[in-house]
Amino acid sequence: MSDSFNQGVLVTIVCEAVLQERLIKLLITLGVSGYTIVPVQGAGSHGKRTGDMAGYNTNIEVKTIVSPEVSDQLLEELKQFPETYALIAFRQNVEGLFD
Repeated sequence: MSDSFNQGVLVTIVCEAVLQERLIKLLITLGVSGYTIVPVQGAGSHGKRTGDMAGYNTNIEVKTIVSPEVSDQLLEELKQFPETYALIAFRQNVEGLFD
């Protein structure tokens, strides 16, 4: 990675839209300075999510760039979410133009 760019960990969460407020509260609690949320569609082990009815059968994707320590905390906290919800999360080291 280049020294001329900022470095961080991009955490991506894809989950049911009903979890949005809970996720936002968690991010604020962990001191995350910013995040992006977009509606998404797809299929996986919890079935097909087409977003064809507002608030039902819809997924969101949440992205945030954080420190390695915060990414550890975030992923640990996500383990506590009930398994009855569709949720996946992963992280990647990134570099770029961000704070």
